[in-house]
Amino acid sequence: QVQLVESGGGLVQAGGSLRLSCAASGRTFSSHATGWFRQAPGKEREFVAALTWSDRTSYADSVKGRFTISRDNINDTVYLQMNSLKRDDTAVYYCAARYGLGAPPESEDDYSYWGQGTQVTVSS
Repeated sequence: QVQLVESGGGLVQAGGSLRLSCAASGRTFSSHATGWFRQAPGKEREFVAALTWSDRTSYADSVKGRFTISRDNINDTVYLQMNSLKRDDTAVYYCAARYGLGAPPESEDDYSYWGQGTQVTVSS
């Protein structure tokens, strides 16, 4: 069982940056793929980024070139660096993980473990 705790959300102006963190406990991220999803008010949760254990990445088109997913194996933490933020990036951001190898998983159904979410609000 992996427990995930996100942090780093907050209020930022458009054009600014934030770094979200997702810390694992219970088990490490070893041999796990991890991902970030987000849910804006009135919308369904959507894929943002994914990172496999072998460091393959995948990004939603809307965040390519602006967001970067990475992992610190020593501290069992996954990050989402978000630059050039836009108002459309406002959402609750969720970290997710699943055991196993393969291509970067982009579907919610691919993940077994979820964090509680952290709010990101981008103001104009």
